[in-house]
Amino acid sequence: MSTLLLDLLLPTACAGCGEPGGQLCLDCRALLAGLRGAPAGPEPAPAGLPPLHSCAGYRDPLRGLLLTHKERGALRLAGPLGMVLAAAVRSALAAERPPGDAGARPLLLVPVPSARRAVRARGHDATRRLARCAAHRLNRSGLPCRVAPVLRQRRAVVDQAGLGAEQRRANLHQALAVPPLFQTALSGRQLVLVDDLVTTGASLAEAARALRAAGAPALAAATVAATARHERAPDHAAPRAVHHRGHRAPRAQPG
Repeated sequence: MSTLLLDLLLPTACAGCGEPGGQLCLDCRALLAGLRGAPAGPEPAPAGLPPLHSCAGYRDPLRGLLLTHKERGALRLAGPLGMVLAAAVRSALAAERPPGDAGARPLLLVPVPSARRAVRARGHDATRRLARCAAHRLNRSGLPCRVAPVLRQRRAVVDQAGLGAEQRRANLHQALAVPPLFQTALSGRQLVLVDDLVTTGASLAEAARALRAAGAPALAAATVAATARHERAPDHAAPRAVHHRGHRAPRAQPG
């Protein structure tokens, strides 16, 4: 029995809007399918942040879906959310890839690593899972790519939740690196950094610094959602709030 049919038969509340209809209701599923990428990110951006594209503002229903996938281990949401991340990657490539470079160099999606402590607590690496789903979607659409989880933490960092922009940058300063074993594998590739969410841009900026230090600068970055957006981002890039009676999507602070 398909997961979609199970969602219709079982009285489960949608993680996005709270309405009955399964972990991802038909309305929220259709909303995700209609999202397209656009330039996004914090203003001002931290030094070294690559051109960033995202598909939506960080608000419900997408906010609830991301939190439920990451913090509650709702792995069935990885596919639909990976589809959104793939749309952000396509947008970044269309805007940032030099003319004539399409397909000339292999594409690698480089996920921003989560803290080891967070991965153990959650029981999965949410960003790496989304990257794999996005790569699968891109490959099916005729854009060959692979996931390259080459970034490693050099030291422990504290949870970013609740930290301001300067505190986040200090927390992550020189925290990531590419081990020498992986550096040659990045040569001649197009690299796109990927994450589920951008807030201050500190994590993506540090990841980009580590790639540059390894001699493999990122072409761009892509996220599912962004807490801050450029004013010129198209209206369709940000999902409208979905208001229903009787249920509300989960509320929590981003990690």
